[in-house]
Amino acid sequence: MERERMAPTLPSLTALQLSSNSLHSTALYVQAFSVCLRRHHVSRPHNTSCGLIVTANQEACHCPWDEASLFFFFAPEQLTMHLTQLNRECLLHLFSFLDKDSRRSLSLTCHQLREVFLDPCLWNLLQFSSPCQLRRDNFVLGPSLRYLTICWYSSRVLQVCNIEDWLKSSFQKDICSKHERLVSIFLTHVCNMCPNLLSLTLSGCGHITDQDVTSVLQQCRKLRCLHLENCVCITDCTLQAVVDLGDSLEEVKVDFCRNITQAGLQGCKEMRPAICLSAEKSADMIPDSKPEERVPLRRAPQKVLLFS
Repeated sequence: MERERMAPTLPSLTALQLSSNSLHSTALYVQAFSVCLRRHHVSRPHNTSCGLIVTANQEACHCPWDEASLFFFFAPEQLTMHLTQLNRECLLHLFSFLDKDSRRSLSLTCHQLREVFLDPCLWNLLQFSSPCQLRRDNFVLGPSLRYLTICWYSSRVLQVCNIEDWLKSSFQKDICSKHERLVSIFLTHVCNMCPNLLSLTLSGCGHITDQDVTSVLQQCRKLRCLHLENCVCITDCTLQAVVDLGDSLEEVKVDFCRNITQAGLQGCKEMRPAICLSAEKSADMIPDSKPEERVPLRRAPQKVLLFS
C-alpha cells in the first residue's frame, strides 16, 4: 500500500537526466540522486533495482545547475545504471548526503549497501540532539570519527537534571535514572573506538562527570577542541585534566558550568597559555554546596545548656 501511494509522487526513483556538461562528473549525479531522496522524504527505498539514467540534454547545456537542469522520467529503452553498479567511492559519496536514519533505511535494502553503511569512512561526523538517540543503531563508531556533538536543549535539563542530587524528589530521581548513564557509557565506547577524535561538544549533559571527560582526554590524544556547556557536574578537576593531558588541545570552552571556579580557570590559563580558554558565566554562577550536617546534641548537654 505504501509503495502504491508513493509511486505517483516519486518518478525520481527510476532515472536521472543531466546536461551534457555534467557527464564527466559521477559525483554530480550521485549528489542529485541523494538530494531527491531527501526532498521526497524517502524513509526506505522499496526497489533496489531502480537505476540512474544519464543522457545528454542539449537544451539544458546553458542552464545553471539547479532543478531546471535535471529531471526524472521513465525510460526503459535508455541505458540504465543500477544503483548497486556504482563503485564504493560513489556510494559513500551518495550516503554522505543522507542523515543517519536515511542511511540505515537505505542499507536495509541489500547486502552491498549495508556494507557501505558499515564502512567507518562514512562516519567522520556525528551529531545527537538527545541522549535517547545514543541507543539507536543508525550510526557506526570507528577510527574515522573526527567530530562528535551531543546537545540536549530541553526543559527537562533545567527542571530535573540540573538540580542537585540531594534536592531532587523521588519522582525526579526516577526520571534521571532512565538516562543518567547514557552519555557516560557512550563516551566510554568513544574512548575505545575513536582514537582520532578531533572535536567534542557536550551541551546540556547534566550527568557527565570529570572522570568521563578525563577518560576522553586520555584516550583521544589528538583532541583539539573541547566544548562543554551547561554540564553541572563538571568541576575544576576537568581543568586540571586539561593541564595534564591536553597536549593537542587548542580550544577549551566551559560555558555555564556552575561548579567551575575562577581559581581553576586562572590556574589552567597559567599552566596552558597556548590554549584558547573561555568560560561564559561559569565562574560567576552559584556552585553546588551540600547542606551542613547537623550533629545531634546528647540529651545531657542539652539539659545543661537549657538550665545554664
